[in-house]
Amino acid sequence: MDVVIREIQDTDYSDLVMLWNNDLNSPTVTSENVTARVERLKSNENYKIVVALLDNKVIGCISMVQIMALEYEKGYLQINGLVVQENVQQKGVGTKLINHAEDFASKNGLSYMILNCGFQRTKAHEFYESKGFDRLSYCFTKAVQ
Repeated sequence: MDVVIREIQDTDYSDLVMLWNNDLNSPTVTSENVTARVERLKSNENYKIVVALLDNKVIGCISMVQIMALEYEKGYLQINGLVVQENVQQKGVGTKLINHAEDFASKNGLSYMILNCGFQRTKAHEFYESKGFDRLSYCFTKAVQ
């Protein structure tokens, strides 16, 4: 399988919406808001969105941001989202996206990669652990009014 990894382009947005909604089950990414959201992220050099392509169709995506924090000397890379189309999972696409993120973090002198993953996504937990990630904490969220 000849998968190409590259930064997202505006021609990828409709594929991204389908991928995010169908395979990550996250209906907050819609055709109506994806362009504005992605363009806003791309306007900040700390954010990167990278896609995996097979036959010029988006089959995977990773969204990440460089973050500075007191507890890390050089900062870290936060993976905000990683999704691979279900019918090509376990074929190396997620590994290529994680490797790309790790290369990016290394080239930018970042100390760690961090991500959050829902409790229900047990297969994803196994994948992340197989890539060297450790379970260290819970993620707490609160809506702001």
